[in-house]
Amino acid sequence: MTDSITAAHPAATAHGRGRLRTYARLGKLDVYDYYLGIFLALAATLLPLGAFTAGKALVLALFLVGEIAVLMAMVALDDVTGFRDGSDLANYGPDNPLRSKARKPLVAGALTVPQALRFAWTSAAAGAVLWAAAVAVAPHRPPWALVAAAALFVVSLQYSYGLKISYHGFQEVFLVALGAVLVIVPYGLLTGEYSGFLMVQAVLFGFGPLMFGVYSNTNDVAGDRAVGRPTVAALVSERGNAVFIAVLSATEFLIGALASLTGAAPWWFVLLMLPATALRTRQYLTGFVRGDIMTARRTGFAVHRLSVVLMTVANLLVGWGATR
Repeated sequence: MTDSITAAHPAATAHGRGRLRTYARLGKLDVYDYYLGIFLALAATLLPLGAFTAGKALVLALFLVGEIAVLMAMVALDDVTGFRDGSDLANYGPDNPLRSKARKPLVAGALTVPQALRFAWTSAAAGAVLWAAAVAVAPHRPPWALVAAAALFVVSLQYSYGLKISYHGFQEVFLVALGAVLVIVPYGLLTGEYSGFLMVQAVLFGFGPLMFGVYSNTNDVAGDRAVGRPTVAALVSERGNAVFIAVLSATEFLIGALASLTGAAPWWFVLLMLPATALRTRQYLTGFVRGDIMTARRTGFAVHRLSVVLMTVANLLVGWGATR
C-alpha cells in the first residue's frame, strides 16, 4: 500500500507541474515584454533615492502582478476565440510549421474551452483585486490614471471576446494604447503627475507590442482573412502591408526625434535611442527584403527589450541630473 502511494506520488506531481506549464502557455507567461513598462515607471521615480519608499515599491509590485493577471486573462480569451472561429487551427496547424501548436493549448488538445474560460475569468478577478489594492495603498489617485486603468481592464477583456474589438479594425491602435497605459498609470499612482517625457516613452513602449504584433499578423494573414479579422495585413495587399510597417518603423523614430527637437525629451534622447532604431531597420529588412517574417518577428522582441533598457537609462540620467 505504502509502496503504491509512493510510486503514484511522483506521477501526480509531474502531472501537476505539467498542468501548470499548460496554463502558463495559455497565459503566455513566456512573453514578458508587456510587463517591462514597470521599469520605466520605477526609473522615472527612483531618484532621489530617499524619495522612493517601501510604500511606493508595494504599489509597483501590486500593479505589476495585477497587470500580469489581466493580460493572462486577455490572451486566454483571445485563444478561446481563435480556437472557436478556427483561425488558430489555421495559423498553428500542420500547414504552418513555423508556429508551434504547443503555444496554443486549446489547439494542442491540452485544455478544454471551459478550462480556459475558468482560467481567464479567475485571472481577470485577481487582476481587478490587485489593481484595486494598488490604488488603495498608492500615495496619489489622479482621476486620469484611474480612468485609464479601468478602461484598459474593460477593453482588454473585450479585445477578442465579447465585443471582439480586434475583429472591428482596432487591433493596432489597441496594442499601442495597451503599452502606454501600463507605463503611465503606475507613474501617476506614485507621483500624481503627468510627465510629457514619460508619455513619449509610454508611446514608444507601446510600439514594442505593435511592432511584433504586425509581423505576426503578416504571417497569419490567411487565417485572419478566413475568419474576417480585419488586421491591416489582412485588409491590404502584400506591398501595402510592407509600406504600412515601413511607415510605422519610421514613425517610431520620428516620435523620439520630435520629442528631442521640441524639448518634450532631452536633446540627446534621440541619439540614445539610435541602437534601437538600427535594430528596427534590421527587423524590416529581414522581414520584407529577405522575406523571413518569423525571424523579423523575433527581432521585434529584441528591439523592444533594448528600447526599454535605453529608456530606463534615460530616466535615470534625467533623475540624476535633477538631483545635482
